[in-house]
Amino acid sequence: MRADNQQVDNLKSDKNKVWFFAGAESKDEKFNVFTGSYIRLMKQILKEDFEHVKGVNHASSAMNVIWALNNAQKQIVNPEKDKITRGAVKHIISGIPSAETQVTITSSSSGSIVAAQAACYLAEMNRNFEYFSLPFHLVLGASMLSEESELFAALKKYQKNGIIGEIIHDEVLDKDDSANGVGGKTRGEAYSNAFGLMFPVFSKKYNGPSFLNTHPEKGHVHRKRSKTVKKALDYIDVILIKHKLAGEEYKEKAVEVVKSQGKN
Repeated sequence: MRADNQQVDNLKSDKNKVWFFAGAESKDEKFNVFTGSYIRLMKQILKEDFEHVKGVNHASSAMNVIWALNNAQKQIVNPEKDKITRGAVKHIISGIPSAETQVTITSSSSGSIVAAQAACYLAEMNRNFEYFSLPFHLVLGASMLSEESELFAALKKYQKNGIIGEIIHDEVLDKDDSANGVGGKTRGEAYSNAFGLMFPVFSKKYNGPSFLNTHPEKGHVHRKRSKTVKKALDYIDVILIKHKLAGEEYKEKAVEVVKSQGKN
């Protein structure tokens, strides 16, 4: 077990692989503007070293949200018995090019809960670095995960023990997005929060607009941002440029792509 943070910081890899868990609205081949743009631009930058994880979302957006609300608070006790978590980790393990690969998991919205649960399961499986030799990075964007939850605490514990490297959360949360942390500390709190987000007129905690309001200008911040390419560029700026999670070479490619998008 690598608990020495300085030792972890000094580990390098010439091979990188980045995975992405999309939000509730996404199907395997159907996305909102942000998700489609993020996948397209990341593939442009990383080519075969980027992979959108397919086959883990339900066909119904509502079912994806329900799963996330149910599993946002605590680490799943038997993840090998949970179809979504098991499938997510199997997808990652089978796609690692070599044991020296720097693994990075990225996510958005309800996909952040799938990513968090997958990260916990993956951390348990790789405690002795049998599958890959470097701590993996985790990005929880526009996240339903509360930093006060036991699940977030579990991720931080794996990080402290040197199994997880960087955890990026705050920097990929949209300002004034009331859906951030909606998963809460208990399932009861999660569903209370979700109801308040959808029907703020009945809530003491949330103000309008409703999360159900998808208007591009007057809608909820979470829904408005999902309709923009800018959100994808902001993610890439934080993940690949500022934090260089996929290394220096991909940072430079990301800079070129972001600049070219700014000219369009």
